[in-house]
Amino acid sequence: MTDCVLPRIAAGDPTAVANCIARYGGLVWSLALRFLGNPTDAEDAVQDVFIELWKNAARYDATRSSESTYITMIARRRLIDRKRRAGRVPPSQSLTDDPVGPGVTARIDIEDEAAKAAAVLAELREDERRVIKMAVYQGLTHEEIAAATNLPVGTVKTHIRRGLIRVRERLAAGGGKS
Repeated sequence: MTDCVLPRIAAGDPTAVANCIARYGGLVWSLALRFLGNPTDAEDAVQDVFIELWKNAARYDATRSSESTYITMIARRRLIDRKRRAGRVPPSQSLTDDPVGPGVTARIDIEDEAAKAAAVLAELREDERRVIKMAVYQGLTHEEIAAATNLPVGTVKTHIRRGLIRVRERLAAGGGKS
């Protein structure tokens, strides 16, 4: 009988893992391929089995079973678990013929409206456009805009109010170059 590899893995022998893979890799591979039927899935499963063996090597008891029986049992359990997990994956749904769903359509509508509003905003007087951009894009308060532009707060409020009224009127009239 050959020496057991699992106790050596449990003891931290750095060569034992390579010896285990060399000795039992073919056995685990054939079980995985036969059980799963797909070489790609079998490769992943073999890796899982050897990781499991590495983690649980100390649990091996030579008085209860041979090493190959223990490895086969661990492999079988991992393969069954993998197959069960694959069975729980919901079936994939095919994409609809319409690649644009309701969320995408709504986003396109919003982007279209934003483009129209930006076009109308560009048509405003410079002083109105500047204070509205500072308020909307930068989130500044009336006081902060007044400080940044050296305008009185009342003038800032008037420019914003008049500018927004013009934007609303032009949008309602179908304005905006889009």
